[in-house]
Amino acid sequence: MAQQDSKKIFFENLSGAGKAIAVLTSGGDAQGMNAAVRAVVRMGLYVGAKVYFIKEGYQGMVDGGDNIREATWESVSSMLQVGGTVIGSARCKDFRSHEGRLKAAHNLVQRGITNLCVIGGDGSLTGANLFREEWSGLLTELVEQGLIEADAVQKYSALHIVGMVGSIDNDFCGTDMTIGTDSALHRIIEVVDAIMTTAQSHQRTFVLEVMGRHCGYLALVSALACGADWVLIPEMPPEDGWEDKMCQKLSANRAGMKRLNIIIVAEGAIDRNNKPITTDYIKDLVVKNLGFDTRVTILGHVQRGGTPSAFDRILASRMGVEAVLALLETTANTPACVVSLCGNQSVRVPLMECVQTTQEVQKAMDQKRFEEAVKLRGRSFENNLRTYKLLAHRKPESELPVSNFNVAVLNVGAPAAGMNAAVRSAVRVGISEGHKMFAVSDGFEGFYKGQIKEIKWGDVGGWTGQGGSLLGTKRTLPAKHVDKIAEQMRKHNINALLVIGGFEAIECLLQLYEARATFEEFCIPMCMLPATISNNVPGTDLTIGADTALNAIVETCDRIKQSASGTKRRVFIIETMGGYCGYLATVGGLAAGADAAYIYEEPFDIRDLQANVEHLTEKMKTSIQRGLVLRNENCNVNYTTDFIYQLYTEEGRGVFDCRKNVLGHMQQGGAPSPFDRNFGTKISAKAMQWLSQKLVETYRKGRVFANSEDSCCLLGMRARALVFQPVVRLKDETDFVHRIPKEQWWLKLRPLMKILAKYKTSYDVSDSGQVEHVIHSRPKDSDASVAM
Repeated sequence: MAQQDSKKIFFENLSGAGKAIAVLTSGGDAQGMNAAVRAVVRMGLYVGAKVYFIKEGYQGMVDGGDNIREATWESVSSMLQVGGTVIGSARCKDFRSHEGRLKAAHNLVQRGITNLCVIGGDGSLTGANLFREEWSGLLTELVEQGLIEADAVQKYSALHIVGMVGSIDNDFCGTDMTIGTDSALHRIIEVVDAIMTTAQSHQRTFVLEVMGRHCGYLALVSALACGADWVLIPEMPPEDGWEDKMCQKLSANRAGMKRLNIIIVAEGAIDRNNKPITTDYIKDLVVKNLGFDTRVTILGHVQRGGTPSAFDRILASRMGVEAVLALLETTANTPACVVSLCGNQSVRVPLMECVQTTQEVQKAMDQKRFEEAVKLRGRSFENNLRTYKLLAHRKPESELPVSNFNVAVLNVGAPAAGMNAAVRSAVRVGISEGHKMFAVSDGFEGFYKGQIKEIKWGDVGGWTGQGGSLLGTKRTLPAKHVDKIAEQMRKHNINALLVIGGFEAIECLLQLYEARATFEEFCIPMCMLPATISNNVPGTDLTIGADTALNAIVETCDRIKQSASGTKRRVFIIETMGGYCGYLATVGGLAAGADAAYIYEEPFDIRDLQANVEHLTEKMKTSIQRGLVLRNENCNVNYTTDFIYQLYTEEGRGVFDCRKNVLGHMQQGGAPSPFDRNFGTKISAKAMQWLSQKLVETYRKGRVFANSEDSCCLLGMRARALVFQPVVRLKDETDFVHRIPKEQWWLKLRPLMKILAKYKTSYDVSDSGQVEHVIHSRPKDSDASVAM
């Protein structure tokens, strides 16, 4: 991974030698905090800095003693998969006082610590910034009291602060996702999915309360992910008379043959007069007005518990490394910053700008400026709310626009979790736009055979949580059957096409685009949504289904590693899917704490394999008990999983033994993750709105005619924005032989995985060091947090 550009070789430009970094977790715990602590410790040690744990948050900083302990590489082993925070967190009254902060400063100066990485919420980060502003005055007081030498004031003149937001509530402005939010959504959706089965059996209504304090993010996104009938959040209280409207909606859903109702309530839900709306009030309302059998479930601290999701592990690891980079680059005049996520990129934003914007949200809510509160939460929150309203609340037929357009939707390629959520979203948005929606079964094979039928609003109820493809999907390409497909399009008067699938889908659209010269039936707006577990589609950073597959890999790796607990030293060789794309092996390896990941995109030979074995052997002798090696299924035709297993077995003889596991199609199955449900839902809604716009633009003289490049597009996530890209322009970016994009963003994560596994390597920091302002950090078309 050698880089020629010296700007990109991290350890040649930045050194932590002589610096001391302390990491602490404060406030409420969140899944993923341990991954962040691990990344800070290992990156800090990697650059030559001393790294300290501060146990029990600010209380440990004030109390000092054994609460501030030097960290080693081994001290953060086996914590990646552990929920909560192993270094402890506590609310600290002492730190709020000047005397408490004076004690804390003394404890830090005694150990030479002038760099703090704080993982917590807005209160913890505000306290850190106050501590930084008072620092020089605190040192002067310590000199006056004779507790430190006078030269210490100059030596430790500045305290540098970098924050990472760890909170399941996702209530901090300035970052799209906080550490722990995705894992909390996993807990909520697991419970909702389980409740829906029992609710359906007994035709019950369930009222679920989720956490979030004064932020409705968890409630809103979980409602979107499970297709809840009603959601109540503090940022947008319901209009007066909402009780009758809600009961009408529940009654209408039951009349439409739906056997259950789900109502999700944020714990801080209020009405327009700032009066709390409780779950018991809603239950009594439903029972009194409708007579439905109704139950209340309060999820409580279940949402904080459990192992972190793959998303949270990767997010926390990336943020932890970025936090160390920020501390190394900071100067006395650099304001305290927060390491933030914008789209798919790590950025730094001024800490106090974030805190002030977060506080403005609460002020807006207190003053009943609810529209403004929603906007202050960010574009992602706005988009979530808009999409939920669009999909959950059907307009009466009389209010629907009349478009007279027919839109067909189909799945192509292998099934991927989240496809059904995308189809549901497309159907309902299409109907809301006034179109007649048609579902095509079994991809283009079903298309040319005429397996096409109209699909209605109620037909897609309950689809968000279903894995696989309910429409059916095949890998058949249309080229050999374009005449029959054109005939079916004429027969059903199809005016637009939405194709949801993987690499085959882009090949299909290219073939249909070329067929426009022969068949006018294909001169219609066409859009593709990328959906495959392999994440190998050009034009997008992420595909629907990849997150669910990653979670399956990480969960299995956790179990496999745990199976060796208490036994002798053992290395596991795991084979992942992905074709020639190494995304699952690389990102799964980063999330599971792998020692190596072999992929096609990074060629390797026997010398690399030998070096990996020797590196792992050395680690086994000194510290770790379990090793993990991932191999992409097509990484090398000769270095097979069996070969690597036999090599490690032979070369590790006497130090460790080996086991192998081929994960296979378990990566493709299962219920979609919250991430994939929402990603599929939101990009599908955006695609349908784009198709509607194109239909209007290309309707001339009584028919639709679209033959330009920009009428046949892929909708993909590029860094920070959702972008429509003509498929013909993606040809140059694509390796069609190996079915992968020529450039892939996640390859930048490979050095990070190696560093955290104790390898010496280069690390690209060309994207780092950009401090952005909260107001200006979101591009116009950004759909923040990609899916969430």
